[in-house]
Amino acid sequence: MNLSQPTQPATTYDNPADLRRLALPIYGPSLLFGLGEGAILPVVALSARSFGASVAVAALMVMLINAGSLVFNVPASIICDRYGERLAIVGASALGVLATVLCLVAGNLAVFSVGVFLIGIASSVFLLARQTYLTEAVPAQYRARALSTLGGVMRVGVFIGPFLGAAAMAVWHLQGAYVVCVVALLLAGILGATLKDLPGHGRAARTAPDAAPAPTVRAILREKWPVFITVGVGILLVSAVRQSRQAVIPLWAEHLGLSPQVSSVIYGVSSAIDMLVFYPAGKVMDVRGRRWVTVPSMLVMGLSMLAMPLTHGVATLTLVSCILGFGNGIGAGMVMTLGADFAPELGRAQFLGIWREMSDIGGTAGPLLLAAFTALLGLGPAIAISGVIGLVAALQMWRAVPRRSG
Repeated sequence: MNLSQPTQPATTYDNPADLRRLALPIYGPSLLFGLGEGAILPVVALSARSFGASVAVAALMVMLINAGSLVFNVPASIICDRYGERLAIVGASALGVLATVLCLVAGNLAVFSVGVFLIGIASSVFLLARQTYLTEAVPAQYRARALSTLGGVMRVGVFIGPFLGAAAMAVWHLQGAYVVCVVALLLAGILGATLKDLPGHGRAARTAPDAAPAPTVRAILREKWPVFITVGVGILLVSAVRQSRQAVIPLWAEHLGLSPQVSSVIYGVSSAIDMLVFYPAGKVMDVRGRRWVTVPSMLVMGLSMLAMPLTHGVATLTLVSCILGFGNGIGAGMVMTLGADFAPELGRAQFLGIWREMSDIGGTAGPLLLAAFTALLGLGPAIAISGVIGLVAALQMWRAVPRRSG
C-alpha cells in the first residue's frame, strides 16, 4: 500500500446525514471527555488550596493541564501515527481515568500536581486522535461541519460538567467532581473502543512490507513552514483571543462591582449562545469557504472586547458578553478545520500535532499577556489590547486563508 496516496476510510461518511453514525463512537467520547474536564476545572484550584497551596500556586494548578497538553502535542502525534486513532482515544481515556484517580487519592500537593499534569497529557492525545480520525474519515466537502460539531459537543460537555460536579460535591464534597470525571472518562474510553479503524493507520499498516516510512516532525516543519508562518500565526492569535475571553468577562464583572453569582450567570448565558451556533457555522465554512467564518469570528470577538471596557452595568455587560460568545461560537472547529485542510496525507498526525502546539502556545500566551498588560496599564486597557489582537487575527486570516479551502 502506498501511503503517499489518499486512503479511503473503512467506513465513509458521504453526506451530512451519515455524520449521525459518528454520534456514539466519536462525538459521544468527545462529549464525555469535555464533561469530565468541565467537572474538575472549577475545583482544581480549590483542591490545591486544601493541600495548603497559596492562592498564586493554586491558580497555577489550572495551568498544569495546559502545560501537559503543550509539552505532549508532538509526542501525541507520534502515538496516533504509530498505534492508530482508536487505540489512542482508548489509551488517552484510560490515562485520564488513572490521572483523575491519582488526584482523588492524593495526600499532598506534589502527587496532586502530577495527576493534573497527566490529565493535560491525556487531553492532548485524545483531542489529536479525534481530529485526525475525522479528517481522514469525512469527505472534504463535509469536513467543517464534522469538525465544528466535534468542537461544539466538547463545549457542551464542558458546560454541563460543572453542574454535574456540583451535584456530586453535595454528596462527596470536592472529591465528587473527580468521581464524575472518572465515570465520564471511563465511558468515553468504552465508546471510543467501538470506533472502526481506518485503513493505513496503526501498527499493522506501519509494519506492512510496502509501507512508506512516516515522515519526521522535523521533515514536516521543513516542508510546511510557509503554512505555519502564515495561517499558523493566525491560529496562534485566534487561540490567544479565545483563551483571554474566558478571563475578561468575570474580571470586568468584578471591576463593575457585580457579585460572583451575577458574573457566573452572565458567563453562562454567553457560553449558551456560544454552543448554539457551531453547526450552522460549519455549514457556512463547507458551502462558502473558511474565510467566511474565520474572519467574522475574529472581527466580532475583537470588537466585543474593545467595547467591553465601555460597559457600565449588568445589561450592557451581558449584551457585549453575548456578542462575544456568538463570535466565539461561529468559530467552533475552525482551528481543527484549517489544520485538516493543510495537513498532508503522509504525516498528517505529525502536522496536526504541530498545529495543536501552535494553538496551545497562543492559548497560553493570551491570558499571560492579559495579566501583564493589566499590571502595567489596568484592566480596561488590557481588555482593549486583547480586542486589538482579535482584529489583527482577523486581518491575518483574511490574508492567509484561501478564498476557497478544503
